[in-house]
This record gives sequence, C-alpha cells and structure tokens, in this order.
Amino acid sequence: MEELPFELPSFEPGWVWLAGAGPGDPGLITLHTLNGLRSADVIVYDALVNPKILELAKGGVRLEYAGKRGGRPSAKQPDISRRLVELAGEGLRVLRLKGGDPFVFGRGAEEASVLAEARVPFRVLPGITAGIGGLAYAGIPATARDINSAVTFITGHSATGEMPESLDWKSLAGGSPVLVIYMGLKHLVKIATRLIEVGRDPNEPVAIISKATLPEQKVLETTLDDCASGSVQDGAQPPTLIVVGQVVDLRADLKWPMQL
Repeated sequence: MEELPFELPSFEPGWVWLAGAGPGDPGLITLHTLNGLRSADVIVYDALVNPKILELAKGGVRLEYAGKRGGRPSAKQPDISRRLVELAGEGLRVLRLKGGDPFVFGRGAEEASVLAEARVPFRVLPGITAGIGGLAYAGIPATARDINSAVTFITGHSATGEMPESLDWKSLAGGSPVLVIYMGLKHLVKIATRLIEVGRDPNEPVAIISKATLPEQKVLETTLDDCASGSVQDGAQPPTLIVVGQVVDLRADLKWPMQL
C-alpha cells in the first residue's frame, strides 16, 4: 500500500476477511478491501465481482470462484462456508470477496456465523451496496428532501428463487416512499402487480438500472403500470436494480456522464 497517514490492519495467517467489492466500478472499493486484495493468499470471489478488481491482488494469489447465478450451476452456500473454514485451517490469509456489501443481501452473515462456530477469526469489510452506488451512478438519489425520509431495500426473490411471498407488501407499499429492489427482474411483473394491488399508484415512476456503475450501464425509465404489463422486460439485462418512487423523476436534472 502507498504510504497513508494511518495504519491499515494487518492480515494475519488463518484469518478470513469478508469484504465488499462494491457494485462494479473498481474505483468504488474501499482501502480496507484493497489492503485485503494485496495481502491475501487466496481470494474466494463471487460472480458479480468485476474481474478488474481481482487484478489488484498480489502476484501469485490463488483465486477460487464461488459465484452463484440464477438458473445456472452454482456453488452451494454451505460448501462455500465450509471451504472458508478449510482454507483458514491451512494457515492462509483468506479474502472472501463479495459484490456490493457482504451484509446486504450478500449472505455474509451466514458465512460469518459458520466461521464464528468454527472459531475462525474474521473481519468484515463493508462495501458500497448497489442500492446506494448504483442509484448514484444513475443520477437517482436514494433520499431527497421533500420527497422521502425513508427508503426500503427489498430482495426480489426468496431463497427458493421465487417472489418473496413472506414480505408484507401492503406495509412496504404504504410505508416507504422509495423502494429499491435487488435481483427483481425475473419477478418484475408479479412485483409491480402486487404493489399496484396494495395501493401504489400505477403511474408511479420506476427506473430499471442494468449493470450499475459499469461502462455498459443502462437505465430504463418507465412506470409501475408498464412493469406490470410486461412491456419493459426485454429492455433490461441482469444484474438489475429496480427503483420505485418519485426520486426517479429527479434523474432528468441529476443524471451525469460516468467517467469510468
């Protein structure tokens, strides 16, 4: 690391660092995660980690892919957690690198629990979650004075891959002016229909952000009613964020050209 006016923690052998890689743009990783990349002996990384971030790792580091993508053969979560314990038991410095923030829809808590049970020392390195960074790169503020004093992050699918029926959609629709839905493209018609059924305005603005913060980022502005009709799915490619609320209208003035 370049000389800094403060010390970063030392990555000791036998430790696991659960690190957030941010939403995609390599410039959005933290100094702690960069320190982990440059110190780790092995990096266990997810599907949404930008390959350019892995290029920041020290020479000779071992890379182990542990990505999970819907509809494709994927590593099982218990196997990933056990692998972290195994690698730490070999005395390696293990960086578990996740897209976004490990504790925001990243299953980092599950992995940390397994490590704690196995008495493996670990550190959590927060990252910029897509629901914040992705919105900012799309020119959409998560909160704006006179529009919303609350924002709710929602997962667009359950552990089984279906629309999360356990959520209290009526309370979410009535209690939060802005909804940010992760991984919801597959169930967008169902989600939009449910929100309208429980009281959201069919004309409420919606933004669908594809590949947030990357050079290929696309933003589709539409309405809840159009989402419910199924007329917008072909215009978006995963991974996506779906933003529901009046903050989307601010994009007309706040969108900015990304310099990535």
